[in-house]
Amino acid sequence: MPATAPNPSAGDVLLLVGTVKGAFMFTADERRKRWTMSGPHFPGESVYALAYDERGGRRRTLAGTRSFHWGSTIRLSDDYGASWTGPERQSVRFPEGSGLSLVQVWQIVSGPAGDPDRLWAGVEPAALFESRDGGESWSPVEGLLNHEHRPRWQPGGGGLCLHTIVPMSEDHERMLIAISTAGNYRTDDGGRTWRARNDGVRAVFLPNPCPEFGQCVHKVVNHPARPERLFLQNHWGLYRSDDSGDSWTDVANGVPSDFGFAMQMHPHDTDTVYIVPMQSDEFRCTPEAKMRVYRTRDAGTSWEPLTNGLPQQEAFETVVRDALTADSHDRAGIYFGTRSGKVYASSDDGDSWNAIAEALPSITCVKAFVVGRSGAES
Repeated sequence: MPATAPNPSAGDVLLLVGTVKGAFMFTADERRKRWTMSGPHFPGESVYALAYDERGGRRRTLAGTRSFHWGSTIRLSDDYGASWTGPERQSVRFPEGSGLSLVQVWQIVSGPAGDPDRLWAGVEPAALFESRDGGESWSPVEGLLNHEHRPRWQPGGGGLCLHTIVPMSEDHERMLIAISTAGNYRTDDGGRTWRARNDGVRAVFLPNPCPEFGQCVHKVVNHPARPERLFLQNHWGLYRSDDSGDSWTDVANGVPSDFGFAMQMHPHDTDTVYIVPMQSDEFRCTPEAKMRVYRTRDAGTSWEPLTNGLPQQEAFETVVRDALTADSHDRAGIYFGTRSGKVYASSDDGDSWNAIAEALPSITCVKAFVVGRSGAES
């Protein structure tokens, strides 16, 4: 299918899907019954980060692409993918003399509503970049780039990647980031200084299972209405923090495995979170070959499997850390993609599901946005 561009209206859902062979866009109206697909955009390139930003009157799509020829960069479109900035435009660069070069962009996050030109990107090797011109150019956050722990950070199975950015204040001066395998770091002063925040999170693969840093955090989420409460999916371990990450408590109560990658907040409920467990770090497929999304409605006290419409036999599926997302409609849409190229959608908070794509390339990320609702990341 050619990479034709969608033309969504206010209230429509824009679903961005990144794969190892390009990006795809799906659109549907608020009922979310019929979906239209465009793509692939960037055919043959891997896309691990996607975002949509409406602040400042823009309707800008951002994509972290990686080409065998051009390398990695962040590309921009203001017309839903009808045109993009070129792959040769290397807007994300490490400083000369740092000894570092960009491998891949893992995350793109919009900044405060009152500062529409500000965005952040998490990259590999682990670093945080900031843009102050809507994504046109990027510079590293020096306080993290020059952190004293950096020489001792070690890569996980996917590389030494800063894959999660969690704003914790309206002005984004307080922020938590997660690095595989360095763990969580928080800034309280806009990125000038950073402190490890991993108390209570295990690193089962290290001689000291409870170090200051070195944990393999897979995903962290919070809700803007209660930013100090964080939920964390670890490489073995499922946690909640009620004090901005200063301490963590295990909440793996009734799940078939506490190993997994993906995690997503409900857009309107600070107690509701979704995860997709994997069987183990050695067999990274759904437990018992059943495709189940687990939901807690009581902040991790209990979890329930959501299975209606999902395959419950011979479903050896894998869902990676950024392949689970939600839209902001009143009855939230929940979406996830699998490594086998399937995209599942729910328009009723996860109570029932249907496949909207079944044969895409291996899926790396899924991001949902409601057009006309400020474009904040899901």
